[in-house]
Amino acid sequence: MKAARLSKPKQVIGMTDVTDFPDLGLLDVEAKIDTGAYTSALHCKDVRLIESAEGTLLSFCVIGHNGHLSERYYSDTFTQRTIRNSFGVAERRYVIKTRIVLFGRRIRAEFTLADRERMRYPVLLGRKLLRNRFVVDVSQKNLSQQAKVSTRTH
Repeated sequence: MKAARLSKPKQVIGMTDVTDFPDLGLLDVEAKIDTGAYTSALHCKDVRLIESAEGTLLSFCVIGHNGHLSERYYSDTFTQRTIRNSFGVAERRYVIKTRIVLFGRRIRAEFTLADRERMRYPVLLGRKLLRNRFVVDVSQKNLSQQAKVSTRTH
C-alpha cells in the first residue's frame, strides 16, 4: 500500500481579489482569478526592448489601481512566449517574474505583460500561480483583502 503524501492545506481564494506587487510598488490592485488561463497577466503599456551598454532591457509601464500609468520599469530578466489571449488569438508576449502578495504570503510568479485596457481587471491570476496553493470558490470575493483588512484592525 502506498503511503499518503502529506501536503499543505490549500487556501480558499474567491473569484476576485485585491493584491499587492511589492517589487513594482503597487498596492490594492484588483485581480480576477481565472482557472482557464495558464499564465497570469499584468496590465502594462508601452512595452519595448531597449539596447543598453549592459545588454537588452525590457521597458514597460504598469497601470496602477486608479488607472494611471505608474513609473517606467526596466528588467534584464525576461522571456518571450506565445500566449493565446481571451479571444483565442495567439500573440507573443514578454514574461517577467515578480512577487505578488496574497493572504500575507509573498509569492514569486510569472506574469505576461499585456494590454488589458478593455478588461475589467488589470491583473489575471492563472493556474500556474494557483496550483498547489489555492482552491477557487467562485461564490467568494476578495478573501485575501478581507484578511488583510482584519489584521490591520486587530
